[in-house]
Amino acid sequence: MKKIILFAVIAVTAFSCNLKTENEQVGIKKLEEKSITAEERGFLDNLASLCGKSFRGKQVYMEEDRESWEDKEFVMHVTICEDDRVHIPFHLNDDHSRTWMFIVDDKGLRFRHDHRHEDGTPEELTLYGGYADGEGTPFRQHFPVDQYSIDLLDDHERMRQWNVVLAEDMSRFSYKLLYHGEVVFQADFDLTEPIKR
Repeated sequence: MKKIILFAVIAVTAFSCNLKTENEQVGIKKLEEKSITAEERGFLDNLASLCGKSFRGKQVYMEEDRESWEDKEFVMHVTICEDDRVHIPFHLNDDHSRTWMFIVDDKGLRFRHDHRHEDGTPEELTLYGGYADGEGTPFRQHFPVDQYSIDLLDDHERMRQWNVVLAEDMSRFSYKLLYHGEVVFQADFDLTEPIKR
């Protein structure tokens, strides 16, 4: 009888361990299923190919009645390049408060604007953006505003969208802000001449 009980305990333990392993495998599979599209992966890889480099840019369009940044020096730094994220701090003259973040999370490829004070603490309006809409390519991705950002920016009417575009010859990086499908701001960066440090 003791042998039967011992055998039952061993069997239950082995089954539990096997079940745990299967659950872990299912968890891994679910994580893989949440991966981004091949086009989005290509886009992240193209951004990551610029890692460690900095580039100058400029305002090429600003809608009337918006504050112009034409006289400001634009510099982007591609600083963090990991499998699930690329971070690009964007400086305007001595204002180093902005970072563009491209992040893979459980919903897909997310674009966020991280705004920080000089001491590193987050500004009140930060981490807004949206998810890639599935219509992009390895050189162009569109990020319609998400609900978090609509609520944060108290902006239920403009229907913002951010388009980030790389020239196919990797000579230019463009950041575009759109309202209702119309560009209201665009900055272009020359990728052919990295800034020498």
